[in-house]
Amino acid sequence: MRQTLRAMRMLRGFPAGKNKLASPVIFCSGAKRGAVLITKGQQRQYASAPTGTQVVQLTSNMYPEIVRDERFGKLSAEDMEYFKSILSPGSVLTAAEEDLSGYNIDAMRKYHGQSQLVLKPRSTHEVSLIMKRCHERRLAVVPQGGNTGLVGGSVPVFDEIVISMSLMNKIRSFDEVSGILVADAGCILETTDQYLAERGYIFPLDLGAKGSCHIGGNVATNAGGLRLLRYGSLHGTVLGVEAVMPDGTIINSLGKLRKDNTGYDVKQLFIGSEGTLGIITGVSIFCPRRSKVVNVAFFGLESYEKVQQAFVRAKGELSEILSAFEFMDRESQDHVARFSELRRPLDESHNFYVLVETSGSNRAHDEEKLQTYLEGLMESDVISDGVLAQDETQLKNLWTWREGIPESLGKSGGVYKYDVSIPLDELYQLVEDARVRIQEFGHEIGTDSSNVVNVVGYGHLGDGNLHLNVAVKQYDKEIEHILEPWVYEWIEKRHGSVSAEHGLGFAKKPYLQYSKDQTVIELMRQVKKVYDPNGIMNPYKYI
Repeated sequence: MRQTLRAMRMLRGFPAGKNKLASPVIFCSGAKRGAVLITKGQQRQYASAPTGTQVVQLTSNMYPEIVRDERFGKLSAEDMEYFKSILSPGSVLTAAEEDLSGYNIDAMRKYHGQSQLVLKPRSTHEVSLIMKRCHERRLAVVPQGGNTGLVGGSVPVFDEIVISMSLMNKIRSFDEVSGILVADAGCILETTDQYLAERGYIFPLDLGAKGSCHIGGNVATNAGGLRLLRYGSLHGTVLGVEAVMPDGTIINSLGKLRKDNTGYDVKQLFIGSEGTLGIITGVSIFCPRRSKVVNVAFFGLESYEKVQQAFVRAKGELSEILSAFEFMDRESQDHVARFSELRRPLDESHNFYVLVETSGSNRAHDEEKLQTYLEGLMESDVISDGVLAQDETQLKNLWTWREGIPESLGKSGGVYKYDVSIPLDELYQLVEDARVRIQEFGHEIGTDSSNVVNVVGYGHLGDGNLHLNVAVKQYDKEIEHILEPWVYEWIEKRHGSVSAEHGLGFAKKPYLQYSKDQTVIELMRQVKKVYDPNGIMNPYKYI
């Protein structure tokens, strides 16, 4: 097989005997030289929001069966004066004086709340004072980070007060020996990761929305992202949280210990609670050393079965250096190409694509392992075509074809997103069945006359996480009813999860029973009542 690779290089101008990773490396026929070209300064950062200008209807109008809870109080002039008295100038935004649409409308432009007040505290103490007042007056609140969530969990439904954490954005401490970071909840993920990079460390989470999302919001939603395969979930890396309870009580559990076996691990209740139990104001998290050597390969395959074969071999042959294994179908890549000026990495079209990333400390060792892995896939006809990034620019450009999918889909108008966990052998079957179902109900896919633009599947194969995305020209109740609860029923039959990493929010609250039995749901309700007896924390969502 190595002789075949040498022959390929000779055909493309690479003499035999050269370093195996001479730049650029093209390890399968048909790949373009230089891996991929990006125009106009494309960067590895994508928002998930549709870019259309269509009016976002009020959530209360779209879902008239949801009614405002009569237990909740309404803002008074006295409340407004109180908040202005405890917060600094510019930290109290009112609908009468400001455009609050950025706080009322979610990133998907699907949900639209009616908040008349946004509060922007600068300290945990100020959050405590806010919550004491809200508890006494039974004023419902919505904690909000970067508002990048995809299930409507970070925006109001009615007139809840938005508590924005954007001004609580300081790094409190970092131990360069242990790698333990303590930071405010409002720190932006990308900024925090850059801070760590300067010190040789890495934040154990990476998201397409990293330029906007807050680490407190990441913890509150138990975000998964692109590094979970390597570093695990936030349930394992978060060492402690500081949080303000609904009555204003401050819980200081910002532990810096990786081992602390003393009683209930209370912080775990806040991780993934989506602001329904309290407001996370600070986070303590273990950050690994940043890998000195990172390689990215991008290749095409002809079947989902071969994608699985490539993954099994990656686990066995790359093992300790494997940091990402992302798969994408042809439709998702065609959509990125359609709505961007990117040059495709590969000449030929394939049914599936895989991006493999390795991270380690020994360049010769890592490149040898990756080379052997790729040669084995070629020899057994698992992969059809591929490229290997040769520098940082090419590496980021290849990642663009994975991270650019949400933005490209959003340019169609709207996207119904289903972030689910399914056993690997049936993971892509959901995408194929969804296409059939939509067509059975009389909707063509991708035609000028149809509202359905595309149905794509991609995700983190390493964690069994599929992103089924149905792109539409505009949100439509008929399409929604075709898909829901059918998607969740499909998942329930296979013992999967209706939410792998995006959370429940408003969108998935009605479908929790498809993943959790009634005993567990009742226990969750009891926890909610203990922490938030008045029910003022992020109401109408989660449970």
